[in-house]
Amino acid sequence: MARVYIGLVHYPIYNKHNQIVTTAITNFDIHDIARTARTYGIDKYFLIHPLDTQAELANNVIQYWQDGYGGQHHPDRKEAFRTLSLVKTIDEAISNIKEETGNEPYIITTDARIYPNTISYSHLRKKIENDNNSYLILFGTGWGIENKVMAQFNYILEPIYGPVDYNHLPVRAAVAIILDRLLGELWWEK
Repeated sequence: MARVYIGLVHYPIYNKHNQIVTTAITNFDIHDIARTARTYGIDKYFLIHPLDTQAELANNVIQYWQDGYGGQHHPDRKEAFRTLSLVKTIDEAISNIKEETGNEPYIITTDARIYPNTISYSHLRKKIENDNNSYLILFGTGWGIENKVMAQFNYILEPIYGPVDYNHLPVRAAVAIILDRLLGELWWEK
C-alpha cells in the first residue's frame, strides 16, 4: 500500500471575489484534521501557510495540544498532533516527502469542479492500495486553490456530490469524507 500524506493549503487561494489571497489558519482545521489524519493512518498532515504570524498562531495551538494542558488532559488528541507538520509552501511539503521516502509523490488535489485530469475515488483508491509510491492529497481553503497551481498536479479528485444541488462543504468535512472513501473500510461489502 502507498504512503499517503495530506496538506491543507492557505496560499494561493481564491476568495469569493475570485481574487488570489492567503487565508487564515483556524483552530478547528488544525485540530479536527489532525484527528482525522491519525484515524486514517496518514503519514503526515502538512499545514501549509506562508506567513510567520499565522505559523506562530498555529504553533501556539499545536503546543497546547502536544505539551500543554490539552495534551495532558486528552492524550488521544496529543497523539493525533504527532502527524502534523507546519510548512510554508506546497513545494516544501513535497521536498519533505521526497526526503522521507526517496520518491516524488503523486500530487492530488480536490475541487468542486471537473477537470481534464479528474480521477474517481474508486480509481485512486485502487492506485493507493496497489502502489508503493507516495501520494500527497492537497485540500484548499477559501474558494479553492489557484488554477495555475492546480494544473501542475497529477490528478484532481472528482467533486463530492450529495443528493441535492448544494455543494459547499467545510474543508474539515471534505477531508473526512475523502479519506474515508480512499482509505476507510469497505463497509458496503460486509
